[in-house]
Amino acid sequence: MIVLESVQLREIHLPLVHYFETSFGRTDNRRIILVTVKTRDGVGYGECTAGEEPDYSCETTETAWHMLADFIIPNLLGKELPDARSVDGALRAIRGNRMAKATLETAVWDLEARLLGIPLSRHLGGTRRHIPCGVSIGIQPGIDALLKKVGRELAAGYRRIKIKIKPGWELDPIRCLREAFPDIPLMADANSAFRLSDLPLLRRLDQFNLMMLEQPLDDDDIVDHAALQKELATPICLDESIHSAEDARKAVEMGSCRIINVKLGRVGGYSEVLKINDYCGRNGIPIWCGGMLESGVGRAHNIAMSSLSAFSLPGDVSASKRYYAEDTVHPPVVVTPDGTIELPERPGIGYDLDWERIQRASVRTRDFYRQEEQR
Repeated sequence: MIVLESVQLREIHLPLVHYFETSFGRTDNRRIILVTVKTRDGVGYGECTAGEEPDYSCETTETAWHMLADFIIPNLLGKELPDARSVDGALRAIRGNRMAKATLETAVWDLEARLLGIPLSRHLGGTRRHIPCGVSIGIQPGIDALLKKVGRELAAGYRRIKIKIKPGWELDPIRCLREAFPDIPLMADANSAFRLSDLPLLRRLDQFNLMMLEQPLDDDDIVDHAALQKELATPICLDESIHSAEDARKAVEMGSCRIINVKLGRVGGYSEVLKINDYCGRNGIPIWCGGMLESGVGRAHNIAMSSLSAFSLPGDVSASKRYYAEDTVHPPVVVTPDGTIELPERPGIGYDLDWERIQRASVRTRDFYRQEEQR
């Protein structure tokens, strides 16, 4: 039985080592919410993956803080939860707001794994001891800069390259990459920047032997994606359109995609991830972990998730140093020369939080306690 005695919300600001640009725009700094949950016997940590602007998702850092502070945390404080998996059901009455829910839900899973004295990956049922790593490369100022950046990432051992594309930045960068690196596993992520009317252009991408084309059409669509997939040899991967195992089932049955990107926040936490992993594993649909510019806490959760059986493709789980000069965990997340991350063997997420760094990055905190303990 889990009874949350206290919860702390903390917002930190972390500058990226290099801006990250997508079809939405450019990100230079991250506003990140960290959550600490405590029982009488243990502690767990989670991270909110919502962005600063309502572009990738309707949720933002600010809306997530509001939902956590005013609804999610009060709904769970002091209540008896049979286990971490039950958090999802306990929050069912709150519609949407999956990233906010996942912030707390993942922290409770970390807490439970620590109480059991086992790594979170093992507690989830993970089957891998090492996970293969890919990188996501934002839109660059030019082709030369893109080629140099890809070359550096390949030299660092990464096993798959993903580049962001948008109208006007698609055919030329992919063509030049294929000429320079003809055999690398390569994919393109459009973040919903195209329309079905762009079919003649998108069909031209088939010549480049891409692993997948990620979310080319609208963020809430599976119908037009099904029509598009019929016209393309390149597998479509859905990201923004998939919020649940039911969404995954419908998309697969409609033929909207052949691959699915899974993000902890987007689907509301581990309970839904486990359902997606089970469905996709039974139906032969490859899945992989997408990234949201997480700090070390969120990155550690992504590592644990990527150990699950159906996560068969390299995800966007890369080294801390690619994004932050100083991360929120120590030791920082590192990638081996052969492009993998070793699953930690310590209980929970397996990393210590760097509280000195977190304190310097903090801009606000709020503490919540069980009603009978409030002063």
